[in-house]
Formats: sequence, C-alpha cells, structure tokens
Amino acid sequence: MSEFRADLKYSESHEWVKLEADGSVLVGITDHAQDALGDVVYIELPDVGDDMEAGAEVAVIESVKAASDVYAPISGEVLETNQALQEDPGILNRSPYDMGWFMRIRPNDPSSLEDLLDETAYRVLVEEG
Repeated sequence: MSEFRADLKYSESHEWVKLEADGSVLVGITDHAQDALGDVVYIELPDVGDDMEAGAEVAVIESVKAASDVYAPISGEVLETNQALQEDPGILNRSPYDMGWFMRIRPNDPSSLEDLLDETAYRVLVEEG
C-alpha cells in the first residue's frame, strides 16, 4: 500500500513537492512511483543552477525493471541536489519522502504550488489508476 502525506503537494506524473520554511521546495518522486519502478540502481540529477520549466524532464531513474524520467512539477532554479542518491540510489526505495528527495528549487512563482494535487486528489489518482 502506497504512503501518502498531507504536508506534500503532488503532480499527476508522480512527483512530490514540499514547501520549506525559507520558501524553497524539495522535489522527489512518490512512494507509489518508486514502488512501481522496483529496485533503483541509478539516478541522474540536474545540475545546481539549472532552470527548470514545469513539465520538463529534469532527472532520470534507472531500476531493475525500467528507466523513467522525472518531470519538474513547477518552474524554478535548482539550488541543491541530493548527492547521497547518486552514491546510494536505493535510498529512494527505502525513504522516498525523507532521505530520497531529488532537488531543492527556488520556485519562479510560489503560487504555482496551488496548481498541484493535495493528498486526497493524489490518492484518488493512484487508486483509480
């Protein structure tokens, strides 16, 4: 059973976003997405300083089952990437919401977070498949 969190916003392409106190946001993929991928063996992250456009491919995940693109849930500048994922991609399977974040970004428009799904809407999306 997938884990859903009320303190996150979600995209229809299974990324999550968490607003931090400083106005930046953490971005990762959902528990549902990592479970569908299976054991993750490689993650390619964007570069710090990259500008991302909402909906654009920003990272790649390779698992024992498949390779999958990660899409930017909102537009913004990459402030930091989670280098621990490149050293141990399995973190994503063990802790997709806490230790398995992909990047920290500065949103171009903080109000764009309102366009994402809340926990209830994302749960419906996943359960209706």
